Amino acid sequence: MQSRMQNPAMVLTGAMGPIQQVLEAVDSGGVDSEILELVHLRVSQINGCSACVDGGTKTARKAGVSEERLATVVAWRETPYFSEEERAALALAEAATRLADRPDAVTDEIWDSAASYFDERQLAAIVLMIGVTNMFNRLNATTRQIAGAWG
Repeated sequence: MQSRMQNPAMVLTGAMGPIQQVLEAVDSGGVDSEILELVHLRVSQINGCSACVDGGTKTARKAGVSEERLATVVAWRETPYFSEEERAALALAEAATRLADRPDAVTDEIWDSAASYFDERQLAAIVLMIGVTNMFNRLNATTRQIAGAWG
């Protein structure tokens, strides 16, 4: 497998810096890093982004996510390894990633569940993480970035 081109965020001068600033803001939002990494990993799984699944697995592991949880996040609804708070974040991540699947993708039920565990600042961090992950997934999948190539 070979990538079609370098990641577009690396090609255009000035693109990566602002993206990194958004990720720094996400990190300051008060959400446990394990939750953010699980959200990133699940979104990347949905989008089939091998580079982000690979990188996300590595960063999740560094954040303290167990091998058991890494292996089962793809089936988080059917496993006992995730807290209700994590389940709410994962449900929000899936719904916000699959916007085209139904007219009201992020239902009030999904939003209200997440809002029962996270305050507005934390919700902002989770939603931004979902958005940035989806952006990277689209950049990477379109240009066929190779898993592990970013180090």
